[in-house]
Amino acid sequence: HEDILHDVSYDFYGKRLATCSSDHRIKVWDLNADEQWECTADWKAHQGSIWKVCWAHPEFGQVLASCSFDRTVSIWEEPEIRNRDRTQWTPRCSLVDSRSSVQDIKFAPHHWGPKLVTCSADGRVRLYEAPDVMNLEHWPLMEEFETLRGGARGTCVDWNKSRTDPQMLVVGSDDGTVRIWEFSDTYRRWQVAEETLGGHKEAVHDVAWAPNIGRDFHLIAAASKDRTVCIWKVRSEGGQQRRLEVTQVACLDTHKSDVWRVEWNVTGTVLASSGDDGTIRLWKANDLGTWTCTGILSGDEQIIFFSH
Repeated sequence: HEDILHDVSYDFYGKRLATCSSDHRIKVWDLNADEQWECTADWKAHQGSIWKVCWAHPEFGQVLASCSFDRTVSIWEEPEIRNRDRTQWTPRCSLVDSRSSVQDIKFAPHHWGPKLVTCSADGRVRLYEAPDVMNLEHWPLMEEFETLRGGARGTCVDWNKSRTDPQMLVVGSDDGTVRIWEFSDTYRRWQVAEETLGGHKEAVHDVAWAPNIGRDFHLIAAASKDRTVCIWKVRSEGGQQRRLEVTQVACLDTHKSDVWRVEWNVTGTVLASSGDDGTIRLWKANDLGTWTCTGILSGDEQIIFFSH
């Protein structure tokens, strides 16, 4: 890339990598037989900086989505027949509903089908769905809602990955608030399930909903401009009048500058955070439920692990 790199995204198997940049380009990298990353595709994808790129579940083919400062979201598909050296990704659809920069995109968990959520600087979250898995050229807008009133703008979004819960989203905003939204089967629309997850004082850069394997609660993490990472425990209570009980279980402040990204491991037990201080920090809860740093990876290739 010839400009700032904004996002790096692994595919489902961890064998492919997509990157995007302010140079308006997307690159796809494949892990070759020598365990080296080899660039197999490189193309101009947007007319502005590309903020995020993400992979769909392989059940739907080799599909990427990207979002940009140019106010669009693009859906890309790799043909099944690939050339020996380079592949040509085909543009399948361009989503142009946003009136401002599209800040984040996420494909839904595959059990909900080919769905995509976008979060834009115009303050709205939009949900799209491809009615035909075999034809990814049509992604009609299914619903949109305002993230916050009063001029705050959505910055990031993530899905609840549980199969047993209704469709749920967590949305972060530039005023430091984090909200949980839930799709109501009764009213057939998205509603606020939890008004505010408190903890941050400045803009939220990223949110991550942990995979839920064998727990009776959820974990949500957020990264912020205020140099902290917050973690909340979310429990569902009640039957028909179901409500959420939210407890903040950690506010981690060891990053020395803006924290930009948070990501859970596949079991939702280890959290990674990265910031402008040039470090990636790994966090895990001990037997007492206290979240502690278990390792630090720095840009100079220094790796420090702690035993607790």
